[in-house]
Amino acid sequence: MTSDFYNRGLEKAKQKDYAGAIEEFNQAIQLDPYFSSAYMERGLAYYNSGATLPAVFDYTEAIKLDKENAKAYYCRALAKVTLKNLAGALEDVEKAIQLKLNDAAVYDLRGIVQRKQGNIQDAIANFKKAAELYIIQKDKENARLCLDKIQQLQPKSQPTPNIVSSKPAPIISTQDYFTQLLAKAEQGDTKAALADLNWILKADAQDAHAYCCRGVVYYKMGNYRDAITDFNRAIELNFQDAIVYRNRGKARSQIGDHQGALADINQAIKMQPQDNLGYIARGNIYHTMGNYLAAIQDYSQAIKINPEYPLAYYNRGLSYTCLEEMTNAVTDYQKAASIYCEEEDWENYQQVLNSLQKIQSSIPATNKATYNLLRQRLLRMVGGHWEIAQRLIQQKKDVYPGMLEEWYLQKVIDDLERDRR
Repeated sequence: MTSDFYNRGLEKAKQKDYAGAIEEFNQAIQLDPYFSSAYMERGLAYYNSGATLPAVFDYTEAIKLDKENAKAYYCRALAKVTLKNLAGALEDVEKAIQLKLNDAAVYDLRGIVQRKQGNIQDAIANFKKAAELYIIQKDKENARLCLDKIQQLQPKSQPTPNIVSSKPAPIISTQDYFTQLLAKAEQGDTKAALADLNWILKADAQDAHAYCCRGVVYYKMGNYRDAITDFNRAIELNFQDAIVYRNRGKARSQIGDHQGALADINQAIKMQPQDNLGYIARGNIYHTMGNYLAAIQDYSQAIKINPEYPLAYYNRGLSYTCLEEMTNAVTDYQKAASIYCEEEDWENYQQVLNSLQKIQSSIPATNKATYNLLRQRLLRMVGGHWEIAQRLIQQKKDVYPGMLEEWYLQKVIDDLERDRR
């Protein structure tokens, strides 16, 4: 009877009916509480259905009943990786290797754990060992994947090592590896960066850092919804870094979710208050919303944190331009141009010069001083939201058609001051 329940459980698990399989294994265990294999298979069913903690419990019970069960240690290690318990996962992998020295998958998993811990050289050594064993087993596909992992973890200037090497190649850290990928995307090679990150996530679907980095690459490619999906996944996997909230905010702003974007950027600034990029990102959102005064405040804070970051000056100049504060705009553009020139960033340098030229060509010789002063005054009265000012001006035009622009501005200002008194 016990074996009947167990065999039906195996069949249902094979058909991916994990709930049905668990029920069958429950019956088998109820009839025989010392049935080690039933605990093992129920653990696999739990794990495949996404219930990681019950899976760990069942693997542990299987180990208690059979301390030589290498597969149980291996499966529990997999589950612990999902739970971010890397130290516990490594301990189980070591035990599995002691019990079954020639299991390629165990060395492969140990390589994954050590890479996540930042032990890149040890990770490469384990991937090499796994590749050797896969070759012996004539599993060419997995052997190739292990060699791909080795190649991805090494500096690009170094060739893929032979299975036997007398002198190890220079190794980079995990953090440096992801930094290199983002630098590759920043330089325009987004396809190569994306391919590398897809490889990482194929090897380890629980790598939160890789999801975050792939989200950044998707953002640079203009795939904003894919970027948000990856940032969400990184947060679900408990990746706590300001970069994930800042970039998700930027992506949400691109699809029109400005309030959600502000919430994300605020969280990023709370986590990392001295990061000038957070204030620039929030300033960009305020600028897009037409709240130029708030944008200028954020750009100014970014400049206070890092006075040599040209983009903050350039963006603040754009906001000053929208407020018709041309003197301030010109000053900021000139500062941005100076920094870009020193950095020999000629593309952005030319962009700033073009903006300066537009300002000069947009100011006619006629007297616009009065109009500009009134416009700036009205903008400040409505909190920098020009769309509000435009609605008020249009209301006056509907009632008093044919008047000069300066007259409408002065009329709106007078009415606002009267109402406030």
